[in-house]
Amino acid sequence: MIKKLSSLFLVCLLAISSANAQQTLSKEERMKWWTEARFGMFIHFGVYAQMAGQYNGHEQAKGGAEWILNRMKVPVVEYKAIAKQFNPVKYDADAWVKTAKDAGMKYLIITAKHHDGFALFNSKASNWDITDATPYGKDLLKPLAEACKKYGIKLGFYYSQAQDWGNAGGSVARKLMREGWPNPDSAKVDAYTAAHKGKWDPVQDTKTFDQYINDVAVPQLKELMTNYGEIAVLWWDTPTNMTDEAALKLQDALKSQPKIITNDRLKRPNFLGDTKTPEQKIPDLSELDGQYWETCMTMNGTWGYRKSDQKWKSSTTLIQNLIDIASKGGNYLLNVGPKPDGSFPQESIDRLKDIGAWMKVNHEAIYATTANPLAEMPWGRITKKSTKNNTTLYLSVFDWPKDGKLKVSGLSNKIVATSLLYNGEKLKASAQGDVITIQVPAKAVDQIATVLKLEVAGDVKAKNLKPAAKMKTGAID
Repeated sequence: MIKKLSSLFLVCLLAISSANAQQTLSKEERMKWWTEARFGMFIHFGVYAQMAGQYNGHEQAKGGAEWILNRMKVPVVEYKAIAKQFNPVKYDADAWVKTAKDAGMKYLIITAKHHDGFALFNSKASNWDITDATPYGKDLLKPLAEACKKYGIKLGFYYSQAQDWGNAGGSVARKLMREGWPNPDSAKVDAYTAAHKGKWDPVQDTKTFDQYINDVAVPQLKELMTNYGEIAVLWWDTPTNMTDEAALKLQDALKSQPKIITNDRLKRPNFLGDTKTPEQKIPDLSELDGQYWETCMTMNGTWGYRKSDQKWKSSTTLIQNLIDIASKGGNYLLNVGPKPDGSFPQESIDRLKDIGAWMKVNHEAIYATTANPLAEMPWGRITKKSTKNNTTLYLSVFDWPKDGKLKVSGLSNKIVATSLLYNGEKLKASAQGDVITIQVPAKAVDQIATVLKLEVAGDVKAKNLKPAAKMKTGAID
């Protein structure tokens, strides 16, 4: 009974603290820029890029390259020695941010600290950071913050609040040795991790979790919130062994940024944050529940740089993913894993250029749109914008009709105007019942997605959809 009352008290404190911190802005006001943006860049960068998915001559068997310290059970002292080779001399913050802007992205989120505990900034709370542990010796985030301000890109930080494999006391998600490499001592290592809550190195147990939270996590968050200007997003990951007490301390560390947006990975179930975070997956229509959500996704198979990973998604897939997500009212957070020298892989650059070329012509169909109010169409996706008297539907056509007739069903509103988005060319359209038929050119303007602009009178209201399934949100790995 005492435990239940204590938990209830903590939740009440949470609500009061959150309300006080953000009393001047409603959630809708804080989320306005985010819902209009629709598209952002995720960056996973750290010492793991130096290893590039290999250890002791073996390829990491499972999981993203950013998990190599845990999966391969590298001794902490050995991993920290590898940091002495980490020297991203080709890092160019201006180039990174301009690449994002040219791709049509409106915000950028970088791994200020991932699960390995390595900080990309000059932290006074730990010397396990880029300024103290590497030959590079400079704060990576300061020039990035400056470049974001220069190009009008919102800046956000990913922060691993609970898992920390490099700072003593941090929690560790247990992974079996076979998920890393065929260590001859696998049975011994697995037995040790089972007995030590996932930890494989005795140095990880030299402090308590509370000490880690108080001495590293909270001070580092305060540094991030005060040293880099306005921070738009704090992207928590993951709540392994997180407690309500620790979560409240971490949340309180954000109070100097009252406009900040947070996700749902701080501590479940009573620290919901602002956004849901499906990972590597686009929710289907049955999962949509009217909440803010953002799909984070890799361009290839891994978040951090892995030399052997050549499973690149095509530009067509990435562009159609963006359209699909916008048509469901979500955001697309697309990842880049820079190489150890700080440069973006050419494959990422090429795909971002392709996305940027499409967005330059068709951004009106993505930015500040809302979800498709109609049933999903077999030929592509629909996004929506409303004015005082009319509704504009953007029809992104993936499969061009061979008969020259594009049909939009379930729409009984009067047609006001129909055109091709890229040049404004007027198109003929007619209505029969609740089906509008648009006469389109013989060939698609864009083989990936040609956008038509259909303006109709009045509002087009979405049907009340009750989700048939719960959105799969949160970390997969």
